[in-house]
Amino acid sequence: MRRPLVAGNWKMNGTREGVVALIEGIKAGLGDTNADVLVCPPAIFIDSVGSLLEGSQVKLGAQNICQEAESGAYTGELSAAMLTEFGCSYAIIGHSERRHVYGEADKLVAERVAAAVSGNVTPIFCIGELLEEREKGTTEQVIAQQLDAVLKLDNGVALLKETVLAYEPVWAIGTGKTASPEQAQAVHAFIRSHLAKQDEALAVGIKIIYGGSVNAANAENLLGMPDIDGGLIGGASLKVNDFLAICKAAG
Repeated sequence: MRRPLVAGNWKMNGTREGVVALIEGIKAGLGDTNADVLVCPPAIFIDSVGSLLEGSQVKLGAQNICQEAESGAYTGELSAAMLTEFGCSYAIIGHSERRHVYGEADKLVAERVAAAVSGNVTPIFCIGELLEEREKGTTEQVIAQQLDAVLKLDNGVALLKETVLAYEPVWAIGTGKTASPEQAQAVHAFIRSHLAKQDEALAVGIKIIYGGSVNAANAENLLGMPDIDGGLIGGASLKVNDFLAICKAAG
């Protein structure tokens, strides 16, 4: 049985005061849940958020990770060792904004997944298609190519067994558009079928969460689909009541 995961991606948002209010609100309202709950603040807030989360069930993650496992001349980057020292157990990798705004290619994303696993950080490996790719009918081809970048590594299957996948249709991120539960489920099912060609146990066991304008109103229907194991939440993760409602829907 795959345990649901709800991960809040705060993106480039937050203030010192606002972070405290958000975390305290989540801790106070979460209660018992059958889902894992995670927040991924901007790097500058990781230390303070980690302190605020001490003793709670909410886990801490980062929004990116360097493909190099060791320290060195990588300006602006954070290594797995740095993240784990500050309590991060997850890192978002290959988010569409990293791919399409900052030009991170499939090969680099795959290297970051490998670096995270080797550094005892669970990757949340993001995959998804652009609007024009969906309209051309190439969604499955795009998804397969992104997955294959990791599968082609020497230990690709083993890496993915330590990974959470996040399907995020790029056309439904921050646009107010959302894939229907049926559209999202179809892609999640395709992902499992593609992975099953490599390893049946991987396909059955891997956690695949959905990221694409999930909110309090649509969470129950989206997260109720059989192959959707939770959500990667953007804007709604910055609103205590909305994020708690999504956690409730997942767990």
